[in-house]
Amino acid sequence: MELLKRTPSLPKHTERVLQFGEGNFLRGFVDWMIDRLNKENGGDYGVVVAQPLPQGLSDTINAQDGLYTLYLRGLLDGKATEETRVVDCVTRCINPYDQTDEFFACALNPDLRFIVSNTTEAGIEYRQGDRADDFNGTTFPGRLAMFMKKRFDAGLKGFVLLPCELIDKNGDNLKECVLKYASDWGYGDAFIKWVNEENHFTNTLVDRIVTGYPRDTAAEMENSYGYRDNVIDTAEIFHLWVIEGDKKYAEEIPFHNIGLNVLWTDDVTPYKKRKVRILNGAHTMSVLAARLMGLETVGEMMNDADTYKFVHDGIFEEIIPTLDLPKEELCAFANDVIERFKNPFIKHYLLSIALNSVSKFKVRVLPSIQEYIKRYGKEPKRLVFALAALIIFYRTDEANDDAEITAFMKTASAAEILKRADYWDEDLTYLLPSVEKYVAEMETKGVRGALKEIL
Repeated sequence: MELLKRTPSLPKHTERVLQFGEGNFLRGFVDWMIDRLNKENGGDYGVVVAQPLPQGLSDTINAQDGLYTLYLRGLLDGKATEETRVVDCVTRCINPYDQTDEFFACALNPDLRFIVSNTTEAGIEYRQGDRADDFNGTTFPGRLAMFMKKRFDAGLKGFVLLPCELIDKNGDNLKECVLKYASDWGYGDAFIKWVNEENHFTNTLVDRIVTGYPRDTAAEMENSYGYRDNVIDTAEIFHLWVIEGDKKYAEEIPFHNIGLNVLWTDDVTPYKKRKVRILNGAHTMSVLAARLMGLETVGEMMNDADTYKFVHDGIFEEIIPTLDLPKEELCAFANDVIERFKNPFIKHYLLSIALNSVSKFKVRVLPSIQEYIKRYGKEPKRLVFALAALIIFYRTDEANDDAEITAFMKTASAAEILKRADYWDEDLTYLLPSVEKYVAEMETKGVRGALKEIL
C-alpha cells in the first residue's frame, strides 16, 4: 500500500498562512476550514507550517507532501454522522530549529497574510533576558518578534494574527510579549509603530474536540482508504471559532461564505463565558455525581435517564438563566453541547474530567450559583447538589487534586470546606444548610436516591 502523496493534478496553493503548530488540533480545526474554503469557495490559501518544538511531525508531514486524512464523526441533528476528506491546504512543514533560514524566508513572501498558532497555554510567554541572536533559546513570541522584524525590514505589509491558545485574551497577551521583546532587543520605535498599526492581533475562542491519530483503528481505516497515512487526524463534527476583531478582515478569509461556524465579534468575552458556564460547567456539575453512581464515561452518563435529566435541567433551568446572550442563541449552543456529550464515537472518561475539580468548580459552576441567587433570590438546587457531590467524591480514593486539597477534603466537614475562601475566593457558609442536607441524603439514600429527590 502506497503512502498518501500529492499528484500533478493536485498543485499546492499559494502560501498565505503561517501556522505555528503541526499538531492534531490545528490540522483538525483551522486547516480543515481552510481546505473547505479552497474547495467550496474557490480559495487559494496555502498553509506553511512551522514546528514549534525541536521534535515534531515535520518529516512525517513532508513525506506525504502536506496531505493527511481527516475523519469527522459525531451526532448531527441526532443522527450519527461521519465524514472523511483529504486535506490538501498544507504546502510544507518547516522545523525552524534546523531550517531557520527557510523559516525567515517566509517573512519575505508578500502573499503571506495570516499567522495562526497553537503552542499550548504555556507557549505565549515573555522571558526577560532572552537574546535576539538566540533563535532556539527564546519563546514562541520571541521567535515571532524576530520573524516580524524581518517582515518590517523588507517593507512589507503586516499580518492578521489568529492565536488559538486556550488562554484569556490570547491575542492581547501575544502582542504584549512581542512588544516587550522588541523593546528589549532595540528594534526601534518605527518597528513598534508598525507592529501596533499594521498588524491586527485578535483574541479568539476555539471549540472542537480533536481526538487525533486513531491508533486502534488506523490500519482498518487505511485499508478502506487504499493508502497509508501516518498522520490521520480525527475530530468531532461540532466546531466554533469566535474571533474578536475588525470584521473587515473576515472578507480576506471568508469562512462565512461556506456556512462555517466562525463568528467575528467586537467582544469574545460573552462567548467565552457561555462556553465555560454551559459546556465546561455542565461537565463539572455532573461528572462527580455520575462517577459516584458507578458510571465511567460521559456517554454512559448521557444514556442514564437520571443523570441525563440532571445535566439537561441544570443547563436549561439554572445555568442559561444566568447568562446575558439572546436565549435562542444560548439554547442552540446548549443543544449542541448535549449532542456533543452524547457523541457515541468519543469515550470521555469521567475521572479525566474530575481532575482538579475544586478549582474547576470555582471557575465553571460557582459563578452560575452566585448569579442565580443574585437574580432570583433562591439557590439553584442542582448546582448546589453538585457541590455536595464534590464533597462526597473527595472522600473517596479517586479524587485527584493538589495534595493539600485532597488531604484536607478527605476528612473535613462540609462546614470546614465551605469556609475555605482560599479554595472558593469567598466563604460559602451561606450554602451550608442545603449542602449538608444533600450530603446527608447521599449518605443515607445513596447518590442516585438523593439525585432522584431533586429531579
